[in-house]
Amino acid sequence: MHRFVPLVLALAALHVSAQTPTLQPGDYIAAVVNQDVVAASEVVQRTEKLRQEARQRGEVMPETAGLRKQALEALIEDRVLVTYARENGSKIDEAELDRVVANVAAQNKLTMAQLRERLRADGTDYKSFRENLRDQMMTERVREREVQGRIKITDAEIDAYLDKKRAALEQGGQINLAQVLVPVPDGAPASVVEERRARAEAALARIKGGEDFGKVAREVSEDSNKARGGEIGMRPADRLPDIFVAAVKDLKSGQVVPQLLRSGAGFHILKVVERQGAASLTQSMQTHARHILLRPSAQLTAEVAARRLAEYKRQIETGQAKFEQIAKANSEDGSAEAGGDLGWMGAGGFVPEFEEAMNALPLNGISAPVMSRFGVHLIQVLERRTVEVEMKQLRDQARAALREQKYDEAYQEWVKDLRTKAFVEVREWLD
Repeated sequence: MHRFVPLVLALAALHVSAQTPTLQPGDYIAAVVNQDVVAASEVVQRTEKLRQEARQRGEVMPETAGLRKQALEALIEDRVLVTYARENGSKIDEAELDRVVANVAAQNKLTMAQLRERLRADGTDYKSFRENLRDQMMTERVREREVQGRIKITDAEIDAYLDKKRAALEQGGQINLAQVLVPVPDGAPASVVEERRARAEAALARIKGGEDFGKVAREVSEDSNKARGGEIGMRPADRLPDIFVAAVKDLKSGQVVPQLLRSGAGFHILKVVERQGAASLTQSMQTHARHILLRPSAQLTAEVAARRLAEYKRQIETGQAKFEQIAKANSEDGSAEAGGDLGWMGAGGFVPEFEEAMNALPLNGISAPVMSRFGVHLIQVLERRTVEVEMKQLRDQARAALREQKYDEAYQEWVKDLRTKAFVEVREWLD
Protein backbone atom coordinates (compact mmCIF):
# COMPACT_ATOMS: atom_id res chain seq x y z
CA MET A 1 0.00 0.00 0.00
CA HIS A 2 2.84 2.37 0.74
CA ARG A 3 3.89 2.24 -2.92
CA PHE A 4 0.38 2.81 -4.29
CA VAL A 5 1.01 6.48 -5.01
CA PRO A 6 -1.12 7.22 -8.12
CA LEU A 7 -4.39 6.21 -6.48
CA VAL A 8 -6.37 8.14 -3.90
CA LEU A 9 -7.23 5.27 -1.58
CA ALA A 10 -10.69 5.48 -0.10
CA LEU A 11 -9.72 3.53 2.99
CA ALA A 12 -6.25 4.76 3.87
CA ALA A 13 -5.68 5.29 7.58
CA LEU A 14 -2.76 2.86 7.67
CA HIS A 15 0.12 4.37 9.61
CA VAL A 16 2.03 1.10 9.42
CA SER A 17 3.64 -0.82 6.59
CA ALA A 18 1.70 -4.02 6.45
CA GLN A 19 3.82 -6.48 4.48
CA THR A 20 7.40 -7.47 5.01
CA PRO A 21 9.01 -5.56 2.13
CA THR A 22 10.68 -7.39 -0.72
CA LEU A 23 14.30 -6.30 -0.70
CA GLN A 24 15.39 -5.04 -4.08
CA PRO A 25 18.97 -5.28 -5.44
CA GLY A 26 21.10 -2.82 -3.49
CA ASP A 27 18.54 -2.65 -0.65
CA TYR A 28 19.14 -4.09 2.80
CA ILE A 29 17.45 -4.61 6.16
CA ALA A 30 17.63 -1.53 8.39
CA ALA A 31 15.88 -3.16 11.36
CA VAL A 32 14.19 -6.36 12.43
CA VAL A 33 10.98 -5.89 14.44
CA ASN A 34 9.42 -9.03 15.88
CA GLN A 35 8.80 -11.21 12.79
CA ASP A 36 8.92 -8.27 10.36
CA VAL A 37 11.65 -6.10 8.87
CA VAL A 38 12.20 -2.46 7.90
CA ALA A 39 13.99 -2.01 4.58
CA ALA A 40 16.54 0.75 4.09
CA SER A 41 14.56 1.99 1.08
CA GLU A 42 11.60 2.61 3.40
CA VAL A 43 13.80 4.67 5.71
CA VAL A 44 14.86 6.78 2.73
CA GLN A 45 11.22 7.29 1.68
CA ARG A 46 10.06 8.17 5.21
CA THR A 47 13.01 10.55 5.68
CA GLU A 48 12.08 12.43 2.52
CA LYS A 49 8.45 12.60 3.63
CA LEU A 50 9.49 14.09 7.00
CA ARG A 51 11.70 16.58 5.18
CA GLN A 52 8.83 17.67 2.93
CA GLU A 53 6.50 18.08 5.90
CA ALA A 54 9.05 20.21 7.73
CA ARG A 55 9.51 22.34 4.62
CA GLN A 56 5.74 22.84 4.28
CA ARG A 57 5.56 24.00 7.92
CA GLY A 58 8.36 26.48 7.27
CA GLU A 59 10.63 24.85 9.84
CA VAL A 60 14.41 24.91 9.81
CA MET A 61 15.50 21.76 7.98
CA PRO A 62 16.79 19.13 10.43
CA GLU A 63 20.14 17.44 9.93
CA THR A 64 19.88 14.42 7.62
CA ALA A 65 21.26 11.97 10.20
CA GLY A 66 18.77 13.10 12.86
CA LEU A 67 15.90 13.04 10.40
CA ARG A 68 16.89 9.57 9.21
CA LYS A 69 16.98 8.29 12.78
CA GLN A 70 13.53 9.81 13.39
CA ALA A 71 12.23 8.07 10.26
CA LEU A 72 13.62 4.71 11.34
CA GLU A 73 12.12 5.02 14.82
CA ALA A 74 8.73 5.86 13.29
CA LEU A 75 8.91 2.82 11.02
CA ILE A 76 9.89 0.60 13.93
CA GLU A 77 6.90 1.87 15.88
CA ASP A 78 4.69 1.18 12.86
CA ARG A 79 5.96 -2.42 12.67
CA VAL A 80 5.48 -2.92 16.41
CA LEU A 81 1.82 -1.94 16.08
CA VAL A 82 1.04 -4.03 13.02
CA THR A 83 2.79 -7.17 14.27
CA TYR A 84 0.93 -6.87 17.58
CA ALA A 85 -2.38 -6.43 15.70
CA ARG A 86 -1.70 -9.54 13.60
CA GLU A 87 -1.21 -11.62 16.73
CA ASN A 88 -3.90 -10.07 18.94
CA GLY A 89 -6.45 -8.38 16.70
CA SER A 90 -9.80 -9.73 15.58
CA LYS A 91 -9.50 -11.62 12.33
CA ILE A 92 -10.84 -10.07 9.15
CA ASP A 93 -12.61 -12.68 7.05
CA GLU A 94 -12.38 -12.79 3.28
CA ALA A 95 -15.96 -11.60 2.72
CA GLU A 96 -15.38 -8.45 4.80
CA LEU A 97 -12.07 -7.82 3.08
CA ASP A 98 -13.72 -8.25 -0.32
CA ARG A 99 -16.21 -5.51 0.61
CA VAL A 100 -13.39 -3.17 1.64
CA VAL A 101 -11.43 -3.74 -1.58
CA ALA A 102 -14.58 -3.20 -3.64
CA ASN A 103 -15.18 0.05 -1.72
CA VAL A 104 -11.64 1.22 -2.52
CA ALA A 105 -12.22 0.55 -6.21
CA ALA A 106 -15.63 2.24 -6.24
CA GLN A 107 -14.45 5.35 -4.44
CA ASN A 108 -11.59 5.69 -6.91
CA LYS A 109 -14.13 5.23 -9.75
CA LEU A 110 -12.50 2.01 -10.91
CA THR A 111 -13.84 -1.43 -11.70
CA MET A 112 -12.15 -4.35 -9.97
CA ALA A 113 -10.36 -5.18 -13.23
CA GLN A 114 -9.12 -1.57 -13.50
CA LEU A 115 -7.97 -1.65 -9.88
CA ARG A 116 -5.92 -4.79 -10.52
CA GLU A 117 -4.44 -3.25 -13.66
CA ARG A 118 -3.54 0.00 -11.88
CA LEU A 119 -1.85 -1.96 -9.10
CA ARG A 120 0.05 -4.04 -11.64
CA ALA A 121 1.18 -0.91 -13.50
CA ASP A 122 2.42 0.57 -10.23
CA GLY A 123 4.37 -2.57 -9.33
CA THR A 124 2.11 -3.55 -6.44
CA ASP A 125 1.01 -7.14 -5.99
CA TYR A 126 -2.78 -7.49 -5.60
CA LYS A 127 -2.47 -10.03 -2.81
CA SER A 128 -0.10 -7.72 -0.90
CA PHE A 129 -2.55 -4.85 -1.41
CA ARG A 130 -5.35 -6.90 0.16
CA GLU A 131 -3.15 -7.89 3.09
CA ASN A 132 -2.22 -4.24 3.64
CA LEU A 133 -5.89 -3.38 3.99
CA ARG A 134 -6.45 -6.33 6.30
CA ASP A 135 -3.58 -5.13 8.53
CA GLN A 136 -5.01 -1.62 8.54
CA MET A 137 -8.40 -2.80 9.75
CA MET A 138 -6.92 -5.05 12.44
CA THR A 139 -4.57 -2.32 13.67
CA GLU A 140 -7.36 0.26 14.00
CA ARG A 141 -9.60 -2.17 15.86
CA VAL A 142 -6.96 -3.40 18.28
CA ARG A 143 -5.85 0.19 18.94
CA GLU A 144 -9.32 1.26 20.01
CA ARG A 145 -9.83 -1.88 22.10
CA GLU A 146 -6.49 -1.74 23.88
CA VAL A 147 -6.35 2.01 24.48
CA GLN A 148 -9.93 2.28 25.70
CA GLY A 149 -9.27 -0.65 28.04
CA ARG A 150 -6.45 1.30 29.67
CA ILE A 151 -8.56 4.36 30.48
CA LYS A 152 -10.13 4.27 33.93
CA ILE A 153 -12.65 6.89 35.04
CA THR A 154 -13.59 7.07 38.72
CA ASP A 155 -16.83 8.34 40.22
CA ALA A 156 -14.82 11.08 41.95
CA GLU A 157 -13.51 12.29 38.59
CA ILE A 158 -17.03 12.37 37.18
CA ASP A 159 -18.28 14.31 40.22
CA ALA A 160 -15.46 16.86 39.83
CA TYR A 161 -16.14 17.21 36.10
CA LEU A 162 -19.86 17.86 36.69
CA ASP A 163 -19.11 20.32 39.52
CA LYS A 164 -16.80 22.27 37.22
CA LYS A 165 -19.35 22.24 34.44
CA ARG A 166 -22.12 23.38 36.80
CA ALA A 167 -19.96 26.26 38.09
CA ALA A 168 -19.12 27.34 34.55
CA LEU A 169 -22.78 27.36 33.56
CA GLU A 170 -23.81 29.33 36.62
CA GLN A 171 -21.10 31.90 35.97
CA GLY A 172 -21.13 32.16 32.22
CA GLY A 173 -24.59 31.31 30.94
CA GLN A 174 -24.69 31.43 27.15
CA ILE A 175 -22.64 33.76 25.02
CA ASN A 176 -22.74 34.71 21.36
CA LEU A 177 -19.24 35.74 20.32
CA ALA A 178 -17.84 37.07 17.07
CA GLN A 179 -14.22 36.67 16.18
CA VAL A 180 -11.57 37.71 13.71
CA LEU A 181 -9.08 34.87 13.33
CA VAL A 182 -5.65 35.31 11.80
CA PRO A 183 -4.26 31.75 11.79
CA VAL A 184 -0.64 30.82 12.47
CA PRO A 185 0.55 27.52 10.95
CA ASP A 186 1.94 24.91 13.32
CA GLY A 187 5.68 25.31 13.71
CA ALA A 188 5.73 28.61 11.81
CA PRO A 189 9.04 30.51 12.03
CA ALA A 190 9.23 33.72 14.04
CA SER A 191 9.03 35.87 10.90
CA VAL A 192 5.68 34.33 9.93
CA VAL A 193 4.33 34.65 13.49
CA GLU A 194 5.23 38.34 13.58
CA GLU A 195 3.67 38.96 10.17
CA ARG A 196 0.41 37.35 11.33
CA ARG A 197 0.52 39.28 14.60
CA ALA A 198 0.92 42.55 12.70
CA ARG A 199 -2.04 41.67 10.49
CA ALA A 200 -4.20 40.96 13.55
CA GLU A 201 -3.05 44.14 15.30
CA ALA A 202 -3.98 46.18 12.23
CA ALA A 203 -7.47 44.62 12.22
CA LEU A 204 -7.89 45.35 15.95
CA ALA A 205 -6.82 48.95 15.38
CA ARG A 206 -9.48 49.34 12.67
CA ILE A 207 -12.17 48.05 15.05
CA LYS A 208 -11.00 50.30 17.89
CA GLY A 209 -11.05 53.16 15.39
CA GLY A 210 -14.76 52.67 14.85
CA GLU A 211 -15.02 50.32 11.86
CA ASP A 212 -17.77 47.71 11.95
CA PHE A 213 -16.55 44.45 13.50
CA GLY A 214 -18.45 42.35 10.95
CA LYS A 215 -16.93 44.24 8.03
CA VAL A 216 -13.39 43.70 9.34
CA ALA A 217 -14.13 40.02 10.02
CA ARG A 218 -15.37 39.46 6.48
CA GLU A 219 -12.26 41.11 5.06
CA VAL A 220 -9.58 39.72 7.38
CA SER A 221 -10.77 36.65 9.27
CA GLU A 222 -9.89 33.15 8.05
CA ASP A 223 -12.43 31.00 9.87
CA SER A 224 -15.68 29.37 8.76
CA ASN A 225 -17.85 32.17 10.20
CA LYS A 226 -16.30 35.09 8.32
CA ALA A 227 -19.29 35.38 5.96
CA ARG A 228 -21.46 35.99 9.03
CA GLY A 229 -19.21 38.78 10.25
CA GLY A 230 -17.28 36.33 12.43
CA GLU A 231 -20.36 35.51 14.53
CA ILE A 232 -20.04 32.08 16.18
CA GLY A 233 -23.60 31.85 17.47
CA MET A 234 -25.10 31.42 20.94
CA ARG A 235 -23.22 28.77 22.94
CA PRO A 236 -23.12 27.66 26.59
CA ALA A 237 -19.94 29.00 28.15
CA ASP A 238 -18.62 25.48 28.81
CA ARG A 239 -18.75 24.73 25.08
CA LEU A 240 -16.47 27.61 24.19
CA PRO A 241 -12.68 27.54 24.56
CA ASP A 242 -11.61 28.40 28.10
CA ILE A 243 -9.37 31.17 26.79
CA PHE A 244 -12.40 32.84 25.14
CA VAL A 245 -14.57 32.62 28.26
CA ALA A 246 -11.82 34.02 30.48
CA ALA A 247 -11.18 36.91 28.09
CA VAL A 248 -14.81 38.07 27.91
CA LYS A 249 -15.98 37.30 31.47
CA ASP A 250 -16.14 40.98 32.45
CA LEU A 251 -17.45 42.32 29.12
CA LYS A 252 -20.99 43.33 28.27
CA SER A 253 -22.86 42.81 25.02
CA GLY A 254 -21.30 44.84 22.22
CA GLN A 255 -17.86 45.15 23.83
CA VAL A 256 -14.60 43.97 22.24
CA VAL A 257 -11.67 42.38 24.04
CA PRO A 258 -9.07 45.20 23.97
CA GLN A 259 -6.07 43.01 23.14
CA LEU A 260 -5.27 40.08 20.88
CA LEU A 261 -5.66 36.54 22.14
CA ARG A 262 -3.12 33.92 21.11
CA SER A 263 -4.13 30.26 20.88
CA GLY A 264 -2.82 27.21 19.08
CA ALA A 265 -4.85 28.28 16.05
CA GLY A 266 -3.42 31.80 15.82
CA PHE A 267 -4.44 35.33 16.84
CA HIS A 268 -8.06 36.13 17.79
CA ILE A 269 -10.03 39.36 18.17
CA LEU A 270 -13.23 38.76 20.16
CA LYS A 271 -16.48 40.67 20.50
CA VAL A 272 -19.39 39.83 22.82
CA VAL A 273 -22.48 39.97 20.61
CA GLU A 274 -24.99 38.86 23.25
CA ARG A 275 -25.19 37.24 26.69
CA GLN A 276 -28.00 35.14 28.13
CA GLY A 277 -28.64 33.84 31.62
CA ALA A 278 -27.08 30.69 32.98
CA ALA A 279 -28.29 27.38 31.62
CA SER A 280 -29.21 24.42 33.78
CA LEU A 281 -26.90 21.42 34.03
CA THR A 282 -29.88 19.18 33.30
CA GLN A 283 -30.49 20.95 30.00
CA SER A 284 -28.24 19.80 27.20
CA MET A 285 -27.73 21.06 23.70
CA GLN A 286 -27.84 18.30 21.10
CA THR A 287 -26.60 18.69 17.56
CA HIS A 288 -27.66 16.86 14.43
CA ALA A 289 -24.65 16.89 12.13
CA ARG A 290 -23.13 15.08 9.20
CA HIS A 291 -19.59 14.86 7.90
CA ILE A 292 -17.27 13.71 5.15
CA LEU A 293 -14.15 11.93 6.42
CA LEU A 294 -10.88 11.40 4.57
CA ARG A 295 -8.13 9.39 6.28
CA PRO A 296 -4.55 10.62 5.69
CA SER A 297 -1.92 8.07 4.68
CA ALA A 298 1.30 7.85 2.73
CA GLN A 299 -0.86 8.11 -0.40
CA LEU A 300 -3.05 10.94 0.86
CA THR A 301 -1.34 13.46 3.12
CA ALA A 302 -3.36 15.55 5.54
CA GLU A 303 -2.65 18.62 3.42
CA VAL A 304 -3.97 16.98 0.24
CA ALA A 305 -7.01 15.64 2.11
CA ALA A 306 -7.75 19.13 3.43
CA ARG A 307 -7.49 20.64 -0.05
CA ARG A 308 -9.82 17.97 -1.44
CA LEU A 309 -12.37 18.65 1.31
CA ALA A 310 -12.11 22.38 0.68
CA GLU A 311 -12.97 21.69 -2.96
CA TYR A 312 -15.94 19.56 -1.87
CA LYS A 313 -17.09 22.47 0.29
CA ARG A 314 -16.86 24.84 -2.67
CA GLN A 315 -18.89 22.47 -4.84
CA ILE A 316 -21.60 22.15 -2.16
CA GLU A 317 -21.82 25.88 -1.46
CA THR A 318 -22.04 26.74 -5.17
CA GLY A 319 -24.75 24.15 -5.78
CA GLN A 320 -22.63 21.92 -8.01
CA ALA A 321 -23.07 18.94 -5.69
CA LYS A 322 -25.02 17.88 -2.62
CA PHE A 323 -23.34 17.14 0.68
CA GLU A 324 -24.93 13.71 1.02
CA GLN A 325 -23.90 12.68 -2.50
CA ILE A 326 -20.25 13.57 -1.90
CA ALA A 327 -20.36 11.82 1.49
CA LYS A 328 -21.75 8.62 -0.03
CA ALA A 329 -19.11 8.61 -2.76
CA ASN A 330 -16.08 9.65 -0.72
CA SER A 331 -16.47 9.49 3.06
CA GLU A 332 -14.35 6.80 4.71
CA ASP A 333 -16.44 5.71 7.66
CA GLY A 334 -19.68 3.91 8.44
CA SER A 335 -21.82 7.02 7.99
CA ALA A 336 -21.11 7.18 4.25
CA GLU A 337 -24.17 5.12 3.28
CA ALA A 338 -26.38 7.58 5.18
CA GLY A 339 -24.83 10.55 3.38
CA GLY A 340 -22.50 11.23 6.30
CA ASP A 341 -25.39 11.60 8.77
CA LEU A 342 -24.20 11.23 12.38
CA GLY A 343 -27.59 11.60 14.03
CA TRP A 344 -28.27 13.57 17.21
CA MET A 345 -25.38 13.84 19.65
CA GLY A 346 -24.88 15.66 22.93
CA ALA A 347 -21.76 17.16 24.49
CA GLY A 348 -18.84 14.74 24.66
CA GLY A 349 -20.17 12.55 21.87
CA PHE A 350 -17.38 13.46 19.46
CA VAL A 351 -13.65 13.95 19.83
CA PRO A 352 -12.88 17.48 21.14
CA GLU A 353 -11.46 18.98 17.94
CA PHE A 354 -14.50 17.79 15.95
CA GLU A 355 -16.95 19.00 18.58
CA GLU A 356 -15.30 22.41 18.90
CA ALA A 357 -15.52 23.01 15.16
CA MET A 358 -19.10 21.70 15.04
CA ASN A 359 -20.21 23.93 17.93
CA ALA A 360 -18.83 27.01 16.17
CA LEU A 361 -21.02 26.44 13.08
CA PRO A 362 -24.36 28.11 12.44
CA LEU A 363 -27.28 25.98 11.24
CA ASN A 364 -26.52 24.56 7.77
CA GLY A 365 -23.00 25.98 8.04
CA ILE A 366 -20.11 23.92 6.66
CA SER A 367 -16.76 23.92 8.42
CA ALA A 368 -13.33 24.32 7.00
CA PRO A 369 -11.43 20.98 6.98
CA VAL A 370 -10.98 19.78 10.58
CA MET A 371 -8.23 17.37 11.67
CA SER A 372 -8.87 14.72 14.33
CA ARG A 373 -7.21 11.43 15.21
CA PHE A 374 -9.61 9.72 12.81
CA GLY A 375 -8.68 11.86 9.81
CA VAL A 376 -9.78 15.12 8.19
CA HIS A 377 -13.48 16.07 8.36
CA LEU A 378 -15.86 18.40 6.58
CA ILE A 379 -18.73 19.06 9.00
CA GLN A 380 -22.22 20.43 8.48
CA VAL A 381 -24.73 21.23 11.25
CA LEU A 382 -28.31 20.39 10.30
CA GLU A 383 -30.27 21.02 13.52
CA ARG A 384 -29.88 21.87 17.20
CA ARG A 385 -32.18 21.27 20.14
CA THR A 386 -32.19 21.61 23.91
CA VAL A 387 -33.30 18.53 25.84
CA GLU A 388 -33.74 17.60 29.48
CA VAL A 389 -31.04 15.20 30.60
CA GLU A 390 -31.29 12.64 33.39
CA MET A 391 -28.43 12.38 35.88
CA LYS A 392 -27.39 8.95 34.56
CA GLN A 393 -27.06 10.39 31.06
CA LEU A 394 -25.13 13.37 32.43
CA ARG A 395 -22.68 11.04 34.12
CA ASP A 396 -22.34 8.98 30.93
CA GLN A 397 -21.56 12.17 29.00
CA ALA A 398 -19.01 13.18 31.61
CA ARG A 399 -17.39 9.75 31.44
CA ALA A 400 -17.17 10.01 27.63
CA ALA A 401 -15.61 13.48 27.80
CA LEU A 402 -13.06 12.36 30.40
CA ARG A 403 -12.16 9.36 28.26
CA GLU A 404 -11.41 11.67 25.37
CA GLN A 405 -9.23 13.83 27.59
CA LYS A 406 -7.21 10.78 28.62
CA TYR A 407 -7.04 9.08 25.22
CA ASP A 408 -3.80 10.55 23.86
CA GLU A 409 -1.83 9.82 27.02
CA ALA A 410 -3.21 6.27 27.17
CA TYR A 411 -2.32 5.71 23.51
CA GLN A 412 1.26 6.88 24.00
CA GLU A 413 1.64 4.66 27.06
CA TRP A 414 0.30 1.67 25.12
CA VAL A 415 2.70 2.23 22.23
CA LYS A 416 5.59 2.67 24.67
CA ASP A 417 4.73 -0.63 26.38
CA LEU A 418 4.53 -2.46 23.06
CA ARG A 419 7.85 -0.98 21.99
CA THR A 420 9.50 -2.12 25.26
CA LYS A 421 8.21 -5.70 24.88
CA ALA A 422 8.98 -6.01 21.16
CA PHE A 423 12.07 -7.65 19.71
CA VAL A 424 13.91 -4.89 17.86
CA GLU A 425 17.33 -5.27 16.22
CA VAL A 426 18.64 -2.16 14.48
CA ARG A 427 21.13 -3.05 11.79
CA GLU A 428 21.66 0.42 10.35
CA TRP A 429 24.29 2.73 11.89
CA LEU A 430 22.67 6.16 12.17
CA ASP A 431 25.00 8.18 14.38
